[in-house]
Amino acid sequence: MIRPKEEHELYAYIGAIIKDNQSIPIVINGVDDHIHILFVMSKNIALAKIVEEIKRHSSRWIKTKSDHYANFAWQGGYGGFSVSPSLHDRTKRYIENQKQHHHKQTYKEEYVMFLKEYGIEYNERYLWTD
Repeated sequence: MIRPKEEHELYAYIGAIIKDNQSIPIVINGVDDHIHILFVMSKNIALAKIVEEIKRHSSRWIKTKSDHYANFAWQGGYGGFSVSPSLHDRTKRYIENQKQHHHKQTYKEEYVMFLKEYGIEYNERYLWTD
């Protein structure tokens, strides 16, 4: 779990990773068990590659911050969605308000909502490893 006292530094570190991959971070925010990132992705990198870079570098970095993170690891999967320019501001506000949002809805409920909202077929037994 990501503790509040390290989250802002973690988000800044992730922003630097995004910049190092020729992309532009817009907003990064989350709660203790997951984060959301809105960024402009470079045409020179695949989404899977930039997510791999973010996870690899940030997990190594956070383990140096405290013994609390000795066994830290990001989950194996991720969700990636393109955002039309007309939804940019709404998406940014949504990410900025993650803590308030997750008082009402869990991560799993939210993820399934996204899949349904965007018409993505799924089998729930393959979504979660716990």
